[in-house]
Amino acid sequence: MRVALFSGNYNYLREGANQALNRLVRFLEEEEGHSVRVYSPVTETPAFEPAGTLIPVPSVALPVRSEFRLALGLPRAVRDDMRRFSPDIVHLSTPDILGTRALSFARQLGIPVIASQHTRFETYLEYYRLGWARPLLEAHLRRFYRRCDHVLAPTPALVVAMKRVRGDERVSLWSRGVDRTLFDPARRDDEWRRLHGWSDADVVVLFFGRLVAEKGIDHFVATLRRLQRRSANIHPLIVGAGPAANAFAGLPNAVLTGHLDGEQLARAVASADILLQPSTTEGFGNVVLEAMASGLAVVSAAAASSEALIEHDRTGILCPPDDIGSYEQAIMALVEVPERRREIGAAARLASEGFSWTNASRQAAHAYRVVIAAS
Repeated sequence: MRVALFSGNYNYLREGANQALNRLVRFLEEEEGHSVRVYSPVTETPAFEPAGTLIPVPSVALPVRSEFRLALGLPRAVRDDMRRFSPDIVHLSTPDILGTRALSFARQLGIPVIASQHTRFETYLEYYRLGWARPLLEAHLRRFYRRCDHVLAPTPALVVAMKRVRGDERVSLWSRGVDRTLFDPARRDDEWRRLHGWSDADVVVLFFGRLVAEKGIDHFVATLRRLQRRSANIHPLIVGAGPAANAFAGLPNAVLTGHLDGEQLARAVASADILLQPSTTEGFGNVVLEAMASGLAVVSAAAASSEALIEHDRTGILCPPDDIGSYEQAIMALVEVPERRREIGAAARLASEGFSWTNASRQAAHAYRVVIAAS
């Protein structure tokens, strides 16, 4: 197959969405022998080397979130390059201007189009005082996904929801995976903990991901403040970077590591005790799965992304999304009963075996073949 992939951020920032795309492209080229050409905005400081052949698309900084780039159209050079490549299928990963124009151009060329859902963009707006625009965005998303020949959704619940949006059955699952060799309880480092002033009796509560408002940072901070009033042994660990880092400034004894990668990241995650994941905006809970593989007890908002991974009260704890008191009580129960915390962490590690990057990539590749055969 020849696959043309369009992305709003393929490798200039490290995110769960673009890492899934890069793993898919690497699988398609190295494991199955296909050819992939990727069209995306770029910067002079990429976060990592891209898989496949990356074709830069002119872009500007996004007004509200300047770390992101926005392509304002599909330039002639990109259209000409795509014609020469003559793809069998076009994969759209972002419902932005670039994705919308690429969809129209693929239709013009008679090339089948598959889209993948990575995040719930409509849920972002409230965090930036743009809630009034949600009906407009939801209308755009409906039009975008309905125009595609097929949609890949990351969890069973989102597959069902997307089928309702489209009004047909042309939706399938493209799950995600986890590197269980990297994210492993054996990475826990007691000496690293002591360097941060934490004893064996202390309980480290982790926030893990990009530091942006839509990740539920306000709920994390509010919950930790309540917990720290109840126990001096509770310590916040913040792993990640982003424009909302200053939101943690008033949180007593918080350790902010900044961006970590590879073994450093795995060590930090495994050296925590509990992950608190209050976000409801993800399409798939990558950080939840990585924490589970690391043997942490996870307390999470009961969103579709986490519900696809966690069996409540066995491999983690699910709480009403905006209920700070529920987060507080769930974490406090795990603080007071360490055996329960370890039991949930062990069950979570075992449950993470069910998520393989190879199997996930095969799901997407199979969908490509089905769509091409039907075109």
